[in-house]
Amino acid sequence: MRISDLLAIDELGLRLLAGDPAREFGTVHITDLPEPGRYLSGGELVLTGLMWRDTAADSARFVTALVEGGVSALGAGAARLGHVPADLVSACRQAGLPLVEVPVEVSFRTLAELVAPRLSGDVRDALGRHRRLVAALAEGADLRGLFELTAAELGVTGAVVSASGEVVVGTAADPAGLARAYLTAPRLPALAGGATLFAVGRGHRAAGWVLACDGDLLGCADLGYELAACVALERGRLEEGRRVERRLAGQLVAAALAESDAAELNARLRTCGIDADEPYAVVSATASRPGATVPRSAAPTAPAVLGGRILEELLAREVVAAPVPAEPPQGSGGGGAVAVVALRGRSVGELAVRLRAGAAVLAALPGTRLSVGLSGALTGAAALKGGVAEAGHARRLAEARDGGVVTSDEIYTHALLLATVPGDVRRSFSDRLLSPLLAYDRRHQSGLVRTLDVFLDCSGSWNACAERLHVHVNTVRYRVRRIEELTGRNLSAMADRVDFFLALRDTTPPA
Repeated sequence: MRISDLLAIDELGLRLLAGDPAREFGTVHITDLPEPGRYLSGGELVLTGLMWRDTAADSARFVTALVEGGVSALGAGAARLGHVPADLVSACRQAGLPLVEVPVEVSFRTLAELVAPRLSGDVRDALGRHRRLVAALAEGADLRGLFELTAAELGVTGAVVSASGEVVVGTAADPAGLARAYLTAPRLPALAGGATLFAVGRGHRAAGWVLACDGDLLGCADLGYELAACVALERGRLEEGRRVERRLAGQLVAAALAESDAAELNARLRTCGIDADEPYAVVSATASRPGATVPRSAAPTAPAVLGGRILEELLAREVVAAPVPAEPPQGSGGGGAVAVVALRGRSVGELAVRLRAGAAVLAALPGTRLSVGLSGALTGAAALKGGVAEAGHARRLAEARDGGVVTSDEIYTHALLLATVPGDVRRSFSDRLLSPLLAYDRRHQSGLVRTLDVFLDCSGSWNACAERLHVHVNTVRYRVRRIEELTGRNLSAMADRVDFFLALRDTTPPA
């Protein structure tokens, strides 16, 4: 029931003093406790005789307790003071809480008795709406049809957005902004970007959907919950079909790793929607939660499974991702979820750009690290095993970098070798070689590490290095001699140059 409906009951003679008359409430609660929070469940119209008010400061404390309890509106009786005090009106305005004055001649009991049957009618109406929405889903309505019906039944518009910022259905001016707000909200529903956000179903937010209803629905959150529940039902129905597709994709990858014959692999590839001569790429993903104790093997939040669900959302559910065992055949890049993605006119670089854009949105979620690896462009089922291994190597490089998206181009360099070395070993190697230079630079502000980095980048050319650093060539010669003296290395020797190069790649050289 809306506050405006309550004001329209002439026999009550109520008067709105503050707030939005369109705010809805579901129950009536009468209290004069100064701290009523523990007895509130949210969505109430609270009626009070102001017995708790001794000073003006009491009003702000009382209103704060109501807002924290999720109360929809406050009705204040004028019997005790003869009026509703200005400090209470001001506190309600500042908190955005609707305030209604209840005349002296109207008892709270009378008001509650008049409201009760109307609230029952609202419940019956809501139940009828819910039945119609569920019936539409049962008859095969898709999400677009559901949204059209919702706009007609509830007057609610908006969009469903994935956690990576893709619009699933509806319209949204800033889907990435809504996704970030969903990922970072301490609790839902919440207001963001002119919309009210509701979680769709349960599960990890990084692979979730958010329902963004236009406007402020916090006062009538039941409408949002109702629509979110229907969207979750439709998503569950779609998920049933995707389970079958994941099984087929898993069988394709398993057959490729087992080196099955070409005819079988091509048939399985076609079953997954890719022709034998159609270019494709393999994508491998994990999503880890540092510090989590969830088993890796089967739990929904295990890195491979969660990574696969996130990968599917990053690509707008155009693909499915199947987990590869953590201990597959040697060199097959296991331990992550694998998707075989038809390129269909796109390059692998364009696919990487799309994945990075979604990953940048997901980076707003604390405590979850997404790592994605891409193979190069492939054709034919015979190339699939190598593609799985290539994507797996790229993913492990991403994991070594604390997450991100890595393409196959990046793994055929020293970066892959460094990624296979434990982090503490790399740091020890770099510290042992560079610490004398870093210490000298701190004491003398001499720029030895910067000079070393530029000298190697210029292939050991004195003149090119001096030009890049805007110093005299003799200055470069002096600094290089000092580097050799401090480290005991010889920058004329290729082996020592390589050591310095690798040590610098594992640090961030000073600007």
